Amino acid sequence: MDVHIRRAITEGLRRRDVDVLTAQDDGSDRLPDAELLDRALALSRVVFSQDEDMLREGHRRQQSGEAFAGVVYCHQLRITTGQAIRDLEIIAKVFELDDLMNRVEFLPL
Repeated sequence: MDVHIRRAITEGLRRRDVDVLTAQDDGSDRLPDAELLDRALALSRVVFSQDEDMLREGHRRQQSGEAFAGVVYCHQLRITTGQAIRDLEIIAKVFELDDLMNRVEFLPL
């Protein structure tokens, strides 16, 4: 989870047994977006973000061919907390990391 994600989303996913690691829990909450994506790749984790800068970084990497473990993006005003939890749970339980490598996915599904 990127640093700006509502705690209710993180807690809701954890209640549904989704393995979630926040940037804060990892100690990477002060990293710039590029370094956070590098950290996520090293940990084999997709980043969920509602930050347009992270979206731009994901697109930049797609254009340049620079590897990243994937970004799931949603604008804060375009999804409810409940819908974010449901959609992210589906992604976590259906997709493998390889399915999301070097991809940017958008919520709501």
